[in-house]
Amino acid sequence: MATSRTCDGVRRRDFLKIGVLGGAGLTLSSYLRLAEAGAVRAGRATAAIHVHLGGGPSHLDTFDPKPEAPDGIRGEFAAIPTSIPGVSIGEHLPRLAQCADHYTILRGVSHSIAAHDLGTKYLNTGNRPLPSLDYPGYGAVVSRELASPRDIPPFVAIPNTPQVAGYLGVEYAPFSTQTAPRAGQPFNVRGISLGKGLTIEELGRRRELLRQIDRTFAGFESSGLIQGLDAFSQRAYDIISSTRSREAFDISRESRSVTRLFGRDPFSQSCLLASRLVESGVRFVALSHGGWDTHQDNFNRLKTRNLPELDAGLSGLFLALAQKGLLESTVVMVSGEFGRTPKVNARGGRDHFPRAMFVVMGGGGIAGGRVVGASDATGSGPASGPGFAPDDVAATLYSCLGIDPQAEYHTPTGRPVAITRNGSPIAEAFA
Repeated sequence: MATSRTCDGVRRRDFLKIGVLGGAGLTLSSYLRLAEAGAVRAGRATAAIHVHLGGGPSHLDTFDPKPEAPDGIRGEFAAIPTSIPGVSIGEHLPRLAQCADHYTILRGVSHSIAAHDLGTKYLNTGNRPLPSLDYPGYGAVVSRELASPRDIPPFVAIPNTPQVAGYLGVEYAPFSTQTAPRAGQPFNVRGISLGKGLTIEELGRRRELLRQIDRTFAGFESSGLIQGLDAFSQRAYDIISSTRSREAFDISRESRSVTRLFGRDPFSQSCLLASRLVESGVRFVALSHGGWDTHQDNFNRLKTRNLPELDAGLSGLFLALAQKGLLESTVVMVSGEFGRTPKVNARGGRDHFPRAMFVVMGGGGIAGGRVVGASDATGSGPASGPGFAPDDVAATLYSCLGIDPQAEYHTPTGRPVAITRNGSPIAEAFA
């Protein structure tokens, strides 16, 4: 999955870095420094997978086609029927068309932020960005609310994610693989795979040395960042030394019946890994697939790379989860930061357009085979009313997991903040 620079000069990797201490990178060790999971909530889903389509995918060329619109709006792609009567999607998503009973399309999702960075924050937190507050991403909230096995990371990003821990603190930040798996090749995750001759025995000796250092400096005042170092060390050791954790990242162990559902590109293989991770006990997996900022050459770029990869990876993910018996317990959400303009520009592209976009959701109590909401005849905005806000989408995701979206957290300064300030679950999306 390529790193790309968006039109406003922001490199995709710059806001896909793991958030800690104002944007510094986060290794497995620093992530686990204060890791303690929250209490389990009673919900239908016990895990979630979020796919971030960085750059802002065109809704008209994917999940909200307008075949009756004028030439300069409907674009070059035809609409094809899905397995659900009366529901059509873009022609370059044939595999997703055949498994449409596994997901629901939310159309007419709408907001007003047309900048990549701010739109990305909005769609990855469910809260309209504020300069005074750094909201936690979905994965941080889920890893706080849902307990996970001590030898499995609760929040994994493949290869990275724009989601940050925000005001919740570094203990809820994601563990990033930094690379995507490749078909037919061993996948070694730094911090999970013991490389360069390091053995479990040697790791144990290093751990004992850390304990001695801890005892030496036990009388010194410590900051909130290093409090709980003993708990961090224990869980870090549990994960690194765990056979189960290493095997969770090893896609070569998957059966042929599962691997054949996916393409061989990195995004498809990342989706395969995501299905394996939730099967192993990971509570939240964030996937990133960039390159959707198509101000020019929109149709060629979509049909030759983006859409075939999305089609193979996402259809494989839904089918693999269903085959493994995990679709009912895993909620999947797919979103960009906004849609793109209905009118095709002079360069054969589409520009930023937050007034209308799609979100795909499936599993975890979400109904399959539905279209909820609608955009107008040209895809220029919701067909009626204000449509669904990103806040509502977030509230729906949390509700699938048994997390109250109106529950309050407190910032380090004691400020009470609702998980989602303004969102309400979309009732029509539930089975």
